[in-house]
Amino acid sequence: MLKTALKPRWILALVGALVVATGFVLLSQWQFNRSQTEAPPPVTTTEKVVPLTSHIKPVSELMAREADQMVSATGTFLPGKQVLVKNRIEDGKTGYWVVAAFKIADAPGSNTIPVVRGWQPDDAAPAPAPAGTLDLTGRLLPTEAPISQDAGQNAYASLSVAELINVWDVPSYSGFVVASTVAGADGADLSAAATGLVPVHVGPQPQERQINWLNIFYGIEWVVFAGFAVFLWYRLVADDFRRQQEDIADAAALAAGLDPATVYQRQIHHDHHLLDSQPKDQL
Repeated sequence: MLKTALKPRWILALVGALVVATGFVLLSQWQFNRSQTEAPPPVTTTEKVVPLTSHIKPVSELMAREADQMVSATGTFLPGKQVLVKNRIEDGKTGYWVVAAFKIADAPGSNTIPVVRGWQPDDAAPAPAPAGTLDLTGRLLPTEAPISQDAGQNAYASLSVAELINVWDVPSYSGFVVASTVAGADGADLSAAATGLVPVHVGPQPQERQINWLNIFYGIEWVVFAGFAVFLWYRLVADDFRRQQEDIADAAALAAGLDPATVYQRQIHHDHHLLDSQPKDQL
């Protein structure tokens, strides 16, 4: 069988199989690399308050390495642009986030950002957001995906920035801020507790990496495909070798006037007999 495998066409086929197998192995490595999510920024970075306008740009997607950051901003809440987001848990109780549009003073294009002012237990209309120029700090978080809901409901199922842009008809950053402090121009406290709301606390993300088992499964599949590519080459060579043996048996049968199948069976029996008769240390 070795002579069959050394034929030029089977050598080229082996090279092709190895190239394909290498591609499959690289794909498996890519899947294994994607199986672990990128670790969030360290707490020493995220807990240091930085200006929002220097941290991210409007219209650009909020990346994972930029989220979870404590930021500060100066601006005003836009009158009449405030909504409730339902199914929010605070101290073990389910209630509503009060979210208002905050126009940032030094943001390009008069961009706004949704700000979670606080939490309340029911869907009653919250008090209007504080007026005037305000200084706030809070944690920057990525937008949530929109969730469809029945018409007529007065609370949204998710805090989707894209959805709020259409509702409020204002340009906005791609994330939102959970406010921790809000102060007026005179330094007066206008945060959640001072305006009749329960403060919402969002801590930093856990620092450990998370494993995506689906990516690991895909990686194992690509390794199996790589092995199958080499195994398929072996089977093709073995089939070619068997056909050669059958052709030799047919030619011998025609020369001796015997049935080709009988000669082929005799040849197989002879080969097995030779293998059985050889000392074990020569196999």
